[in-house]
Amino acid sequence: MKKADERNFRKLKNQIPQIDEIVKNTKSSGLWEHEASIRKKVKILKEMKGFNFKEFNQVFNRYLELLEYVSRRLIEDYNRKNNTDFKFEEIVLNNYEGYLRSGIISVLISSHIPELVSRDFKRVFPANPKEEYPAARRMKRKFYLHLGETNTGKTYNALEALKKADKGVYLSPLRILALENFEKLNGEGVKCSLTTGEEEIILEGAGHLSCTIEKLDLKDSYDVAVIDEVQMIKDEQRGAAWTRAILGVRSKEVHLCGASNSKELLIDILEDLEEEYEIREYHRNIPLMIEDASFSYRDIQPGDALVTFSKKRVLEIAGFYSAQGIKASMIYGDLPPEVRREQYRAFINKENTILVTTDAIGMGVNLPIRRIVFMDIRKFDGSEIRHLNSQEVKQIAGRAGRKGIYEEGYVVGYGRSTPFIRENILMKDELIFSAVLGPSEAILDIKGLSLREKLALWSTKEESIHYYKKMDVSEYLIVLDALKSYKLKQDIQWKLLKIPFDVSKSELMDKFLSYVDELFIGKRGELTKPYCHIRNLYDLEVYYQQISLYYSFSKNFNLPFDQQWVHEERSQVSSEIIEILRRI
Repeated sequence: MKKADERNFRKLKNQIPQIDEIVKNTKSSGLWEHEASIRKKVKILKEMKGFNFKEFNQVFNRYLELLEYVSRRLIEDYNRKNNTDFKFEEIVLNNYEGYLRSGIISVLISSHIPELVSRDFKRVFPANPKEEYPAARRMKRKFYLHLGETNTGKTYNALEALKKADKGVYLSPLRILALENFEKLNGEGVKCSLTTGEEEIILEGAGHLSCTIEKLDLKDSYDVAVIDEVQMIKDEQRGAAWTRAILGVRSKEVHLCGASNSKELLIDILEDLEEEYEIREYHRNIPLMIEDASFSYRDIQPGDALVTFSKKRVLEIAGFYSAQGIKASMIYGDLPPEVRREQYRAFINKENTILVTTDAIGMGVNLPIRRIVFMDIRKFDGSEIRHLNSQEVKQIAGRAGRKGIYEEGYVVGYGRSTPFIRENILMKDELIFSAVLGPSEAILDIKGLSLREKLALWSTKEESIHYYKKMDVSEYLIVLDALKSYKLKQDIQWKLLKIPFDVSKSELMDKFLSYVDELFIGKRGELTKPYCHIRNLYDLEVYYQQISLYYSFSKNFNLPFDQQWVHEERSQVSSEIIEILRRI
């Protein structure tokens, strides 16, 4: 791990001038994300204290200075908006560690809330999160842990158990996987419905449901539940959905599928729940070979999957090979599921020779890939550009090899990245130590504070059980800041927070707020359909997401909407995107 730590330290050191420039040119209202990002870096540096890196103290102190600068500006903004006169020094006095952990506004609120509100928090959020799910606590459940490497049949075996049940639910990390298993189950004669944030297909008489994990209804009961990609439980934004499902799903039998590094954490949780469990460990039976020579563009071979970490690079690489007469399927995050499926199909059927992709293939999708080529080893994770960790390298590399097609899988790196890839594939995975918790709707029962203040306060409260931690609520706070001028009731604000969309995209935030205007200012009974004048790749991808926002917003508030138009327009947009990709 020492080499990886040295790389991370150098990266943190080199980022200081850029962060300094950004925060000094960001409006106060936009500093929340930067404060959270700087605190994360301070936490990483604190863990490196004993490594004796040269210039460690200077780098660590510089990050503390940046954090203080951002914090002072946030306090100034808070004082201006609330007609108060709080001082930075007074807030952090006797609570500096809490400030580093949770941020200046969270500490401010927690230090000045009435005792009555504090008692309400203790009542609504019990010391042990399992007590928030009394119906599941009254059940006798048995868990099966399917843990191991990528592409080893974990989910396949769990779904076999699901098929035999009278009533079951498959909980997916991705809409495309929920759709894939919905179609697979129905194709095998097992009637199954589909529910995601973007669509709903309810089949009469269906005993099974395939859905994205956030759509799990805890009021429903099942014979078998399958929770896929359980290692996502550590994800700061989405991990709370996995924790909620494990603690609260009402199912006699629960199958957890995921990476081995989640094993100890899952055992801790299940033993605390006093649930019976059985562990089934999986290993690759197809060898994974790491090539010594670096990859060069002329070394391309049929069945190669070239992995990079931005849409721009995917299009550039695919365009390069297209000019050489080599057709490529393309996969990246903004592509609609219908387009992804078409790209997969063309690769599987060998209409396209190679695949150029982001790490979107790292989760759940089994494709006939002979060799994984890492074109990059760094990615933007939502807050910073960083090196891949060992679990990410293994999950992507594990897609190489397919039984009955390629009896050996190969991995290679572009440039000088092969030693890094080898090191991470051979490295023992870092264990997952924490399950992420999210706030429940019960937060609305607490009186005397705004929803924004309650969320900030909730995020500061330390868990009494060491393996739980709070989710990153920064996206919630961004949405609530955008909604502040509307003076909406808190239950309405809560429903708005549950509408899925990428808050970092201005086109989607603007559309979201236009729907808030229509519903709560204009008092319209139905939302205006989005439209798209410019039909280029970027605008069509955004338009598809706006159609999904129109659908989700309407569903969340039980508004009438044109379901046929949603279906037909999505199909049309997907067809246009597929045609554009063919021409690249």
